[in-house]
Amino acid sequence: MAKLIYSMITSLDGYAEAAEGGLGTGAEDPEVHTFVGDLFRPVGTYLYGRRMYETMVYWETAHTEPGQPPHILQYARDWQAAEKVVYSTTLDEASSARTRIERTFDPDAVRRLKAESDHDLTVDGPNLAAQAIAAGLVDEYHLFITTSVVGGGKRFFPDGVRLDLELVEERAFAGGLIYARYRTR
Repeated sequence: MAKLIYSMITSLDGYAEAAEGGLGTGAEDPEVHTFVGDLFRPVGTYLYGRRMYETMVYWETAHTEPGQPPHILQYARDWQAAEKVVYSTTLDEASSARTRIERTFDPDAVRRLKAESDHDLTVDGPNLAAQAIAAGLVDEYHLFITTSVVGGGKRFFPDGVRLDLELVEERAFAGGLIYARYRTR
């Protein structure tokens, strides 16, 4: 049975999307990006909301830009090899291969997908992740914590949900970004 992983960059004060501006620095660091690529290479399916998909679809053609470093080319290949499920009521068609669109998030369908998959899945984006968390589907949480406090926006964890988690891995990067991996108890 596969795990469902929720992973995002988050500000030091817990926001996955800042109300104003970015979340701070760290993710663009080649060491961090290589780590992220290695970490998610085994993922078989990405679950996206429309906005996150529109951000990530860059990886469908990233390899065609001249001068890309090896870690970017590898991440693009890995992303292209995975299945993508996009939950959207407005998107008419996908602009990447191996992608299907679902109109609504169905927790039972995701449970079946986890049970039938040989490779882990990720849920990406705070809105979609909130639905998966509320349904009790998320097995691990991977936080990439920047050094910025942004004061507002969309929280990494949704309000009204209690989780008791176990820290299973942590790593600090030279630029100040911290990776923390938790699993549900």
